[in-house]
Amino acid sequence: MSDLFDAAAMYDEDYLHFFVAPAGETEFAGHGPVVPNAAYSGEAAAELVGRLLDLRPGMRVLDLACGHGDLANRLAARGCEVTGLDSSAVFLDRARTDAAAAGVSVEYVAGDMRRIPWTGRFDRVVNWSTAFGYFDDDTNRAVLRGIVGALRPGGRLAMDLDNLPSFLASYSPSRVVAAREDGDMLVDRYRLNALTGRFEAERTVVRNGRARRTQFVKRLFGFPEIRDWLLAAGFTAVTGHGEDGQPLTAEHQRMIVVAGLPGDRP
Repeated sequence: MSDLFDAAAMYDEDYLHFFVAPAGETEFAGHGPVVPNAAYSGEAAAELVGRLLDLRPGMRVLDLACGHGDLANRLAARGCEVTGLDSSAVFLDRARTDAAAAGVSVEYVAGDMRRIPWTGRFDRVVNWSTAFGYFDDDTNRAVLRGIVGALRPGGRLAMDLDNLPSFLASYSPSRVVAAREDGDMLVDRYRLNALTGRFEAERTVVRNGRARRTQFVKRLFGFPEIRDWLLAAGFTAVTGHGEDGQPLTAEHQRMIVVAGLPGDRP
């Protein structure tokens, strides 16, 4: 299977430049937002994850597609034994730098979420900031089965995705995603593909007076569909929440899906 877009060209130093605070600016340098228009700050996200997954010190947590490590570092500061997996060398370098600056320990691993290299190791898996749905549907489903394999019996998963009703209500064909006082900006043009359920974007990056273009796609999910995918992968008791942790509504910006495996709860 060929990738649907060039992830290395999308998740690079330019992304950090626009969406992540300069290193050393705060206790956790990745001050956010970790994705454009995130509905909560990094610390609020860590608090929400801790609450929805009943995180406790000593739990083994996999941050799958951990990006630049903002959430992983915050969970480590709460006493969890955190592993972060990501395919971006640029993001992982930043994650390690920020972890060292914050005095926390996280195992950062370069890898592909389609080939999770652990079996039965984790109490919890976190997949945050719309970090799922970037492959064809068969492969996306296989990723969920890989998550099941990485969890211990009774383990749980939390996924943070776009909330489809809210996403569609605010949809526009193009927008300036980010702009800085020096003239640097990101401009996106969008297309919704009704046959595939994919959101297709062409991004123009303007930085230091130069422009380049890149593309990305992501799969959009309504709660019933992603719930059924998770149940088919082996999860049970799938619930949907908004960014405030309350039951999901059409007005929430984010859809937090929590799913558990059968077995003794860690």
